[in-house]
Amino acid sequence: MANLKEIRTRIISVQGTKQITSAMKMVSAAKLRRAQDKIIQMRPYVNKLNEILINLTHSLDNELDTIFATERVLRRVLIVAISSNKGLCGAYNTNVAKKVIHLLETGYSKLNSQNQVDIISIGKKGTELLKNKNVTIAETHHEILDHLSYDLVNPLAKRIIASFENGQYDEVKIIYNQFRNAAIHDLVVENYLPVIVPEESDFKVQDHYDYIFEPTKKDIIRDLIPKSLKIQFYKAFLDSMASEHGARMTAMHKATDNAIEMIKSLQLEYNKARQAAITKEILEIVSGAEALKG
Repeated sequence: MANLKEIRTRIISVQGTKQITSAMKMVSAAKLRRAQDKIIQMRPYVNKLNEILINLTHSLDNELDTIFATERVLRRVLIVAISSNKGLCGAYNTNVAKKVIHLLETGYSKLNSQNQVDIISIGKKGTELLKNKNVTIAETHHEILDHLSYDLVNPLAKRIIASFENGQYDEVKIIYNQFRNAAIHDLVVENYLPVIVPEESDFKVQDHYDYIFEPTKKDIIRDLIPKSLKIQFYKAFLDSMASEHGARMTAMHKATDNAIEMIKSLQLEYNKARQAAITKEILEIVSGAEALKG
């Protein structure tokens, strides 16, 4: 059994840790609130824009004549992995890195062996994990996450869309955590390009429109698709940011609970050690008194 001084030192140390994790939990909760408001405000706009595109496309009998919806033979692929710049958020970053590696080893194993898969990594922690697994990173853009805004995300989105349009890439996927609530976020692999129009059975298509189209439907679709792709790209960042704060808040909450349990356990151990020390002193006094009597 450890002596009283060692136990007291450990209790003080764990109490300090508990204060830090509790403070970090409160900070993450405040940041989560702001990030959650942003993604909740963005979703109706994204959904309505997608609904318009889908209904217009189906009104053309699914003949979406645009380069962004053209499926090609896969010769070169781009993967955009969104993680975080900071740690202490559980398995948030690890899951992103694992999914990238899984995709390279399964879905794109042949292309990867030919060095035909490029990876754009957003987030320092995810980049570190991928480099530790000897994964080659083509580009990093960690600065976007420091002050996330549409103006910072838009240039990268435009460049990715242009690289698909000019044939540099035949497919683009985004790996990120999709926000559901403070405790739950889903890791998703999103088919960014080419654009895939959902089946008619997957949503409600409006059969009648009270719209006058100027210019034509096809021209409107061609203009709306790049705009929709940019908004979709920004939404992935908002989802990822909200998920990060939720994961960190949950991790710090668990760490605080574990610290409280450890303090209770150490205090119990301290009381037992103190009781044993007192008992030992009493026995020594009694033994000394008996010896003097003898």
